Amino acid sequence: MTLHELRARLQELESIYHHRRGQYEELRSSRERAAARREEIARTVALLEKVRLLLQEVSVFAREQARQQVEYMVTQALQYVFGADVRFKMEVQERRDRPEAEFYVASDYGGHQVVNRPQDARGGGVVDVVSLALRVALLQTVRPPLPGPLMLDEPGKHVSEEYARNVALFLKSIAEMFGRQIILVTHNQHLAEVGDRAFVVEMRNGESVVR
Repeated sequence: MTLHELRARLQELESIYHHRRGQYEELRSSRERAAARREEIARTVALLEKVRLLLQEVSVFAREQARQQVEYMVTQALQYVFGADVRFKMEVQERRDRPEAEFYVASDYGGHQVVNRPQDARGGGVVDVVSLALRVALLQTVRPPLPGPLMLDEPGKHVSEEYARNVALFLKSIAEMFGRQIILVTHNQHLAEVGDRAFVVEMRNGESVVR
């Protein structure tokens, strides 16, 4: 092999070397970028996990706060109507990854506490008051707030005559406390009398007459 051929071969090998060197540097750079990206993704995943745990704790805290607030408001309503020996309880559990609430009414009888579902506690009147108080509680705690009147159809219709006036006074106090107008339809004289304005609808000769 002549000197010229050796030089040509050497230049060819140098060209191959520099080409392979460039490929090596590119691969090393790609590997470093991939490692940096992997570390960034790992940090992001760790951060998101912390955020998830934080949101979970906040959700549990907010749910507990809401439960206590609803319990308090419904208990106040029950005690306003039926007396101090009755309380409302609310249990929230996770079922199929969704929170579900169970409602109970606790009554004291001679130092003994009896816990029942609302429909089994002291007859239908308790169910009416619990339902009414829950609507008020949800209306007042929902965010963003919902303005406007509270419209009711025959509230407390299963409450006995003994407690009917207490229901009327409870609704009156709700209107004054929250500054919310209440419009209702009722056959109960106690509820009709406690309102600021009442309209009586009577049927005469097949026509509804309002006074």
